[in-house]
Amino acid sequence: MKIVALSLMTMALTTATTIVAQERDRNEVNEKPQQVVEIWDKVFPLSEKVNHRKVEFKNRYGITLVGDLYAPKHGGNSMALAVCGPFGASKEQSSGFYAMKMAERGFVTCAFDPSFTGESGGEPRATASPDINTEDFLAAVDFLSGLDGVDREKIGIIGIRGWGGIALNAAAVDPRIKATVASTMYDMCRVNGNGYFDGNDSEESRYEARKAMAHERSHAARSGQLTPGGGVVDPLPDDAPQFVKDYYDYYKSARGYHPRSGNSNGGWHTFGTQAYSNARFLYYINEIRSAVLIMHGEKAHSRYFGEDAYKYMVEGKAPGYDAVRKPNPVPENKELLIIPGASHCDLYDGGYTELEGKGEPKNSIPWEKMVDFFQNNMK
Repeated sequence: MKIVALSLMTMALTTATTIVAQERDRNEVNEKPQQVVEIWDKVFPLSEKVNHRKVEFKNRYGITLVGDLYAPKHGGNSMALAVCGPFGASKEQSSGFYAMKMAERGFVTCAFDPSFTGESGGEPRATASPDINTEDFLAAVDFLSGLDGVDREKIGIIGIRGWGGIALNAAAVDPRIKATVASTMYDMCRVNGNGYFDGNDSEESRYEARKAMAHERSHAARSGQLTPGGGVVDPLPDDAPQFVKDYYDYYKSARGYHPRSGNSNGGWHTFGTQAYSNARFLYYINEIRSAVLIMHGEKAHSRYFGEDAYKYMVEGKAPGYDAVRKPNPVPENKELLIIPGASHCDLYDGGYTELEGKGEPKNSIPWEKMVDFFQNNMK
């Protein structure tokens, strides 16, 4: 089946299939944010060890962000973490799971929906921006720094998948962020501009994608409607790559499906990630002085993003980065952790031995390693 080059990220998500947008999906893309849901509606059960409440705060663009605040019932350590990702997911999925688990371990945590997605504000919907998404992380730091019981000198962030790269960008611009974890990360600018494994890294490929997006923008301007580009491919083709099967197993099954998740449903609109395709926002990560832990699964298709970002961050040069910069002035607090046997999606919720979250938990997420990392670097 022919691939429609709406954007390189749309191609990456759908891989070998064109998503045909139904009218229901079209309406979802153009909807305003839903009323904040107060009932527990996550894809994981609420821990008895934490307190939870919904929160709202504005970023510097005036967009209201909605988050879930988790706090330990006992044994808090005055440290706080802002958590977001994966790119296109909602806080009811992986980011909320990370936030809750770290709250069990003593941290005050906030998992939030980015601008234009989930319960957060901003229009048009299903849109992403390197600048605004980075600001979303900084706004979450603003919010956490004003909470009672939080030491404003002990705030860190966790970014999952595409938000791993965004977390590195945030750490590069904001020294208030004392420690950063990028889990199973993507460099969204690189994959949007170059395709997976830099397979579309050519002027011709980018030009074809730009023409397609320009066509879609003209259509949207005339019709007043945004066309969904498609979340995770559904139905799943027989010849889908393993990582697409892994995405399907998380986002489309009871394991991780959520009605407000773009990846579980209509995805970004067809030019919703346009700005990422012409940006390279990790240029100065070689100057990050605060602590960074990049962790990836050994079997993750995305592993090269983390390894290359780590190398560039420490050495100032790496595959996939055209710039050559100076080595990092503080390399001793930078870590790369490759988790044996883990796939990309195993780091979303720990992974399972059978499909749809059945079988035995793999427990691939190194919680105690993250606790030690944050506690040692936010003293």
